[in-house]
Amino acid sequence: MGRGFLIAAPTSGSGKTTIARGLMALFTRKGYRVQPFKCGPDYIDTKFHAAVCGRPSINLDTFMAAPEHVRELFDHYGKDADVCVVEGMMGLFDGYDRDRGSSAEIARVLRLPVVLVVDAKSAAYSMAALISGFIHFRADVRISGVIFNRVGSERHFTMLQQVCDDLGVECYGYMPKRGELEQGSRYLGLDFSEKPENRILVELLETHVQWQRLLEL
Repeated sequence: MGRGFLIAAPTSGSGKTTIARGLMALFTRKGYRVQPFKCGPDYIDTKFHAAVCGRPSINLDTFMAAPEHVRELFDHYGKDADVCVVEGMMGLFDGYDRDRGSSAEIARVLRLPVVLVVDAKSAAYSMAALISGFIHFRADVRISGVIFNRVGSERHFTMLQQVCDDLGVECYGYMPKRGELEQGSRYLGLDFSEKPENRILVELLETHVQWQRLLEL
């Protein structure tokens, strides 16, 4: 089975979808065999994943399937992959009954490390309280590190790195706040052809995110 991780976020709208699909595109362009997965029954995101990775994206859903079946799906489709990237849904612990059926439950079932995408717009050290809460909320969910989104400057990122240093959690990097990405965010997952904003997304991830570390998870 290939190595893997789950991309999650504190809330919807944090940028996890853009970053997940961007990483899938980056890894694929680097020559890795990427097996995509999607938490929940979403059938639209899986089509976008398949277009990026060149292989079908598989739904992982503990509401409609037993944990054993979810593990079998992950093992079967990920067995020949270099890396398995699982895109979460909603907030990390949001399920149909508290955290039942949530992305966190998928991470527990598959024993996957979680990469938390955090929207850092208009915030700095206050992120420590939020991230600390997610790290310590459930001992059986391992948050391996953080990617910050919508970072305003290098100075802003330095302040956010201090948060991770103080919490003892790895910072995998950040996505800068860019107007063209903000404007095109609704479309970034829809078409990974050589549109300017899609090239920019992959280039920014390659420059500002430690993507090699993610492959080691």
